[in-house]
Amino acid sequence: MTTMIVRHTVNNYEQWKKVYDDFAPTRKEMGVIGANVRRDASDPNTLIVTHVFNDLDTATSFAESENLKSAMANSGIAGRPEIWFAEDIEQTPF
Repeated sequence: MTTMIVRHTVNNYEQWKKVYDDFAPTRKEMGVIGANVRRDASDPNTLIVTHVFNDLDTATSFAESENLKSAMANSGIAGRPEIWFAEDIEQTPF
């Protein structure tokens, strides 16, 4: 599995969250099989969002899609998001 990690700052969390939630069906159609939203502990307008995919090709296609770019543009992101991809190799539940 592959996780796409996105860090960005938003102008208004509620506005961002509405767009994010409305985009959920599209995320699923484009191969997202799991997601998490986190806030920076020292800045509530900085979000760290992860999306899990079955493979890197699907994750890359999602990241480069016009659908995602449009949703991000409408959500009130301030500046350019930082995006990384990570191969999931271990998970330890406690």
